[in-house]
Amino acid sequence: MSIAIPQTAAAHPTANDALARDLEVLAAHKQTWATLPVAQKIELLAAVKRETAKVAERWVAAAVANKGIPAESALAGEEWSSGPWALLYGLSQLVRTLGEIERHGRPRIPKGAVRRARNGQVIVDVFPSSLYDKLLLSGVSGEVWMEPDVTPENLDDHLASFYRTPNPVGKVALVLGAGNIASIAPLDVLYKLVAEGQVCMLKMNPVNEYVGPFLEEAFAPLVAAGFVRVVYGGGDVGAWLCEHPLVEEIHVTGSARTHDAIVFGSGPAGEARRKKDEPKNRRRVTSELGNVSPIVVVPGPWTAADVQFQSEQIATMKMHNAGFNCIAGQVLVLPAAWNQSQPLVDAVKATLRALPNRLAYYPGAAERQKSAHAAHPNAELLDEAAGGVPRTLISGVPSQGDQHCFREEAFGGVLSETRLPGEDARSFLENAVAFCNDRLWGTLGANLLIHPATIKELGDAFDDALAELRYGCIAINTWTGVGFLLAQTTWGAFPGHARNDIQSGDGVVHNSRLFDRPQKSVIRAPFYPFPRGVAHGQAAILPKPPWFITNKRAHETTRKLTFFEAAPSPLKLPSIFMSALLG
Repeated sequence: MSIAIPQTAAAHPTANDALARDLEVLAAHKQTWATLPVAQKIELLAAVKRETAKVAERWVAAAVANKGIPAESALAGEEWSSGPWALLYGLSQLVRTLGEIERHGRPRIPKGAVRRARNGQVIVDVFPSSLYDKLLLSGVSGEVWMEPDVTPENLDDHLASFYRTPNPVGKVALVLGAGNIASIAPLDVLYKLVAEGQVCMLKMNPVNEYVGPFLEEAFAPLVAAGFVRVVYGGGDVGAWLCEHPLVEEIHVTGSARTHDAIVFGSGPAGEARRKKDEPKNRRRVTSELGNVSPIVVVPGPWTAADVQFQSEQIATMKMHNAGFNCIAGQVLVLPAAWNQSQPLVDAVKATLRALPNRLAYYPGAAERQKSAHAAHPNAELLDEAAGGVPRTLISGVPSQGDQHCFREEAFGGVLSETRLPGEDARSFLENAVAFCNDRLWGTLGANLLIHPATIKELGDAFDDALAELRYGCIAINTWTGVGFLLAQTTWGAFPGHARNDIQSGDGVVHNSRLFDRPQKSVIRAPFYPFPRGVAHGQAAILPKPPWFITNKRAHETTRKLTFFEAAPSPLKLPSIFMSALLG
């Protein structure tokens, strides 16, 4: 089949000829994938899982080298958990769901997993979903809240709709990969393939294109069958692909500016079209575009040990992956009247200062830090960061007014702090929910740190606060990054952003149970680490989590978890538990 190749001033004809041929291959196989028997899709994903395990060591070694992480550093654990482990776990959960579809026609949701919130919304408990989940992430749970018009009676009608569509029509999707976390792009591809039945061209981001060859190896079974292609290039290549007639849908992980350039075009003409909501590109575009993530600390009977542990959790939210996360914590929201607010800020500051310097590998980090510093002259530089970008704390930001740190994503090592009024935990939480919903840019994720006694004290008011928060992922006593890692939960913005004010994006990924009408996910974790939690009657046995930036054995534990996920066996558990306890 021959096609007319659109040319632009920035196009590279030779490279674009190759891209066009790849698109032709995908177009020729899109209907085959759409109608492929589920059993064969399971076989292909199982093969991808085997190939992923084969490249895991080399993949992590390349990531560590490119991000300037010392080879034997515990920080290498970030690359294991957010790279091959996340991809393997996602594959496992999608294979499980496809197995249920093959046997029953749709995913099976246990009746005991479905309940209603106080406001009537349907909630489905999705994690833990196996004995291994319960053992390896003890005390962690995940739930998916549905859109308000979904009921327990019609929930089955909102599961895996693609597999109940008579004569489904195949499509070619373009996935524009993220440049920070290595598993984002392949997990986005898997969701398009499995949930929406679309073949995929993945264009790697130039920042982490070194991961591309490993993904090509991992996805080799799908590449060989004509269902996936991995390609490379800069913004000119991405722009060319977005306009190609064989590309029918687009998914992008990046910035709102990138989304707007795709949909409305660039420059003054693109901005004029955006304001009028007159898209230049009328393809369906789904997106995940980051946000200004709050860390809400609810007042309660915290001890000095609690303050120290949660300071490490906050530092993790900020500095995991050197701060280059779309879900990195950015605004610490504290109670003005709480006597532990300042000790917590001091502990966070000390923890951040104690961390090793990191390579600011993501483009624009220095400019974003300088912009935040200029907008907030009282910003404190926490390290010298010779040749890098200094970690920065902006204290005492007024909660009112048009604050830079409330509307601009830092995407780097900048943390700000603001304090809200409230006579007690309930009034503070009400103020914090309103502040997060109305004052902070974006809706991707929000973090809440709260003592178990305070949750009990608040009762229904705490559940009501969760219902009111307009975020795609809410993490309680853990980081929303865990919501990204758990394939069973959804990942994406809170629904409802207008196309010309897209903020955190549109649509979800991950969502391995294939809910068609999810609103948000809620993740919960123990307030205390094991063994300290035992003294407080906590049954969970989760020690300092391996994603903590202060975990001394993170690289060992996450490597073991990766190869456990590749081939689960109870014989591997003792070694994992020992490494986790020593972290």
